[in-house]
Amino acid sequence: MRRIGRLALPLGLGFAFLYLPLLLMALFSLNDSRMVTSFTGVSTRWYVALWHNEPLVEALFLSLRIAAVAATMATILGVLAGFSLARLGRFRARAGFAAVMAAPLVMPEVITGLSLLLLFVAMEQAFGFPARGAGTVAVAHATFGAAYVAVVVQARLSELDASLEEAAMDLGARPWTVFARITLPLAAPAIAAGWLLAFTLSFDDLVVASFVSGPGASTLPMVVFSSVRMGLTPEFYALATLLVAAVAVLLVLAWRLLSRPLRA
Repeated sequence: MRRIGRLALPLGLGFAFLYLPLLLMALFSLNDSRMVTSFTGVSTRWYVALWHNEPLVEALFLSLRIAAVAATMATILGVLAGFSLARLGRFRARAGFAAVMAAPLVMPEVITGLSLLLLFVAMEQAFGFPARGAGTVAVAHATFGAAYVAVVVQARLSELDASLEEAAMDLGARPWTVFARITLPLAAPAIAAGWLLAFTLSFDDLVVASFVSGPGASTLPMVVFSSVRMGLTPEFYALATLLVAAVAVLLVLAWRLLSRPLRA
């Protein structure tokens, strides 16, 4: 009990530092005034204004689409890479392959974005595609998202006992059948976590998207960042509050599903 009492103060300060700004943001999203320095009254005018702000809403849905596509591609690549590192043992160039997969984890985003920009420009000059836009942003996000998925999947498979897969192969199952019916179900929690991680990284990215995007493909972080120079309005607070509320609802639903007792 004494240890808990000693940790209560620093933990409370830490959580307050994290969550009090979110509460203030939600409060000022209901501010009747346009100024963020004074609270003049409660109003939902900025939520209504947000609904009619077409560029901001379009940027939101564009970011959601890009994040979903990028996370799906990153999950496919990451699952294959993680399975190779965890189940194929020592193969030729394994160290190099592992280093290539881990490089995006430590590579500065500026270097990643600049290198991908040069690649897309060279490909467009040589082959006529791809034109920079939402597609190139999704591909760029999938490249570094796959590294995160691979790490999560590899860690999960390394903890699992390979005897189930070996037993299935001894009974005549082909490698692809073992992978589809045994390995993937066992790694499903890690795959889902990897997809969510890649989705979050893509939705939140600003630096790489600023390099590889094109006209008409401004993501939500790009729109918000460009608006900071002219001053944010409470519409952005309203949008951020809705996003926080959506994440909170999803977390509660996930917690309730995971906390249900298993039924025979």
